[in-house]
Amino acid sequence: MAASDTNHTYYPPGVAIAGYVPNTLSTVQILAIFTSTLTSILTPCYFLIRRVRPTISAAEMATALWFVLCGVIHLGLEGHYARHEHHIGASSHVLSQLWKEYSLSDSRYLTRDSFMVCMETITAVCWGPLSFLCAYGVVRGSSWRHPVQSIISLGQIYGDVLYYGTCTYESLVYGRHFSRPEMYYFIGYYVFLNAFWIVIPSILLLSSAKETSNAFAELKRLKAHAKKQ
Repeated sequence: MAASDTNHTYYPPGVAIAGYVPNTLSTVQILAIFTSTLTSILTPCYFLIRRVRPTISAAEMATALWFVLCGVIHLGLEGHYARHEHHIGASSHVLSQLWKEYSLSDSRYLTRDSFMVCMETITAVCWGPLSFLCAYGVVRGSSWRHPVQSIISLGQIYGDVLYYGTCTYESLVYGRHFSRPEMYYFIGYYVFLNAFWIVIPSILLLSSAKETSNAFAELKRLKAHAKKQ
């Protein structure tokens, strides 16, 4: 094992990270690049959506932008991880540095953990393209958007629950902790950032379930009315 494999600040102490090299960007620089990139994508999308569908409601606009955001993160950021998971720790690519920053709250991303690799690959391949498709469906006001929205949202919730569950199991059963002891890593990165993919998909899943239920109720009413004639 190379000496550099364990010369890092990740937890648990001494965990092996193949070919590890420290980030060249600071935390502030990484977060600034991340937020500015997302802003530069979502802002023109907002105006484009408003131009294509001027009467779109605030809720529908927020939903469309949410799925654009999901598409960018799933396909771009998580797709990068799925493609380069074997040498994330040794890479100085800006997206790899972002992953190394996040991994201070969960080092499994740098150790080729089988669950992480499989989960992120499925997320990138499946939910990434479908998120862009769903955003298009929302903007066009298409009825097929609701089953697609339900599939994506349920998949996101399921993946996040497994993510939290596997880490919690490792901690409670084996006493393995993958986050640094500073609570701002655990709360800020691990808990807060991932919670979005439970709260918002849950709201959207319930919304689509309500729309689907109302559609079937209306269809049933129309059939009953047709039989009476």
